[in-house]
Amino acid sequence: MRRSPVVPALAAAAVLLPLLGAAPSAGRPSATPPAQEDRLQRAFAAASAEYHVPQSVLLGVSYLQSRWDAHAGAPSVTGGYGPLHLTDARTALAGASHHSEGTEDPRGDDARAPLHPAAPARQPADLPARLSTLPRAAELTGLSPEALRTDAAANVSGGAALLAAAQRDLGEPLSADPADWYGAVARFSGAEDSATAAAYANDVFEVIREGGRRITDAGQRVALAARPDVEPDVSQLARAGLRTASAAGTECPKSVSCEWLPAPYEEFGDGDYGNHDLGNRPAAQRIRYIVVHDTEGAWNGVLDMVQDPTYVSWNYTLRSTDGHIAQHVKAKDVAWHAGNWYVNAKSVGLEHEGFLAEPDAWYTEAMYRSSARLVKYLSKKYDIPLDRQHVIGHDNVPGTTTATIPGMHTDPGPYWDWRHYFELLGRPFEPTAAKRSGVVTIRPDYAANRPEYTGCETRGEPCATHGSSAVRLYSDHDVNAPLIRDVGLGTTPTTGVNDLSSRVSTGQQYAVADRWGDWTAIWYLGQKAWFHNPRKSPAAVPASGRVITPKEGLESVPVYGRAYPEKAAYPADVPAQAVSPLPYRMLAGQKYVAGEKVPGEYYYAVTFDEASHRVVVGEDLYYEIQYGHRVAYVRAADVTLSTER
Repeated sequence: MRRSPVVPALAAAAVLLPLLGAAPSAGRPSATPPAQEDRLQRAFAAASAEYHVPQSVLLGVSYLQSRWDAHAGAPSVTGGYGPLHLTDARTALAGASHHSEGTEDPRGDDARAPLHPAAPARQPADLPARLSTLPRAAELTGLSPEALRTDAAANVSGGAALLAAAQRDLGEPLSADPADWYGAVARFSGAEDSATAAAYANDVFEVIREGGRRITDAGQRVALAARPDVEPDVSQLARAGLRTASAAGTECPKSVSCEWLPAPYEEFGDGDYGNHDLGNRPAAQRIRYIVVHDTEGAWNGVLDMVQDPTYVSWNYTLRSTDGHIAQHVKAKDVAWHAGNWYVNAKSVGLEHEGFLAEPDAWYTEAMYRSSARLVKYLSKKYDIPLDRQHVIGHDNVPGTTTATIPGMHTDPGPYWDWRHYFELLGRPFEPTAAKRSGVVTIRPDYAANRPEYTGCETRGEPCATHGSSAVRLYSDHDVNAPLIRDVGLGTTPTTGVNDLSSRVSTGQQYAVADRWGDWTAIWYLGQKAWFHNPRKSPAAVPASGRVITPKEGLESVPVYGRAYPEKAAYPADVPAQAVSPLPYRMLAGQKYVAGEKVPGEYYYAVTFDEASHRVVVGEDLYYEIQYGHRVAYVRAADVTLSTER
């Protein structure tokens, strides 16, 4: 079920994210000749004149679709092409959810038999209209599908033709006033219900009011003049022919569209049950984390899986085309998604329609914005800090024991734009200390930062060159030095897109271990790890922060993948869980950035009858630390806390 249409008062009051705070002023350095840098801007003007669509409307829609990027003609995660994200998605609907792959147990609790779901992805027999706008644009313009996919100017013309056709279908004039185009913009979203269409249109008109400028991925300079006085005619939505839906049962902010598609809590087989556990959060235990995933599958098939009681679950799924959200598990209950039971018991999981190993299978701005609004809402409701120690990727979740480390998942991967995401959250990664600080925040320029990865399509073969949130780590201040090795994986480090041995990600913070010219070393996995950090294009910014180091007299301290209580804390009817150190150590003299100090805690939930469920809290305290690419935990009694500035 989805929320009801946005009425004028709600449209005016909705919390919408400003464009200028969300879009960088420039992308990667442009190699485009100066005379050609405004070619895309001129294409918007020409399409506006030909199809009688206000240029501000065309630019606003395009920004919400792609931030004006063309992605070199590569399709998005739902088969959308070009600056207007014209969709031709039949080939984008193959694949299986990432929970069906690899060796990770999504529940992550060795008190219960491991889960290895193998539900196949499903393809709908007929594509919804939102996934086949490119063929329609070809009919309207007479341009070939190939041109609409690969030529940015043609793609803009196709988008303008679709907007004009929607305006005519609504019986509205091809007005020069952008305020008269609310209904057409809502229809352009491809949404089937009025709530989703309204949320999309509200975003477009917020972009128009804010204005903005940026350099695109193709080196094109595009600008949209601010129109703060534009007040769209939202009454047009009632004539758009969209179904009315309800958001009843959902836990979402009013500024997004949301529906309730529950994951089943059911018994099956011989005493088994799925696909989540009931809980009483935050009363019984605090929600500390928001975990960002990608689906590795398309919307329809993924929703089929989460509604299968024999599969696993997560709390929310976000659609790429328009940012629509489906909620499956209440925040009070524990979804099975992260591969670490301690993290599951304290987190909310967000699945984003996308594919880790397809760098050009890009996410839309609509989904980034919708996700950011949801995260801000959850952060405020459950007092979850908006930082990278609490808003983490699935790839930052640690293994629970040594045996589980190799099978842990690696999504959303190096192509998720953490810097942009946190700008949308209103928490940009800014310098917070002097240049020679003892802590750094990883923050490369996403577009200009293009490390080589392999294995996206073929094992060992280079991936397409693409912007990235990740920075590579070496054993010395030299790009020819060996990569940092992760002893927990037990393999030689590679540049593979799924190999997390030797890379850090935007927003993560580390203690500085050394400096050498344009290189900075950090403490990472018990080693001194170097990354290139030139002054003119830094990969990190100085920060202040709390750090921990082994207590005086200790040569090393153990590192854990979960903060479980000591054995004495367990009541007689709850089996004590092993406090198992990982194959890592924190050595004397090393420092790691510390997050919260937390009690050892275990949620005992291994039966369908929740009467037996218990939350066990111990006396031992732990610090969460940024140990490697993944977070980890150390006992507070083993370390000394200090502040670096």
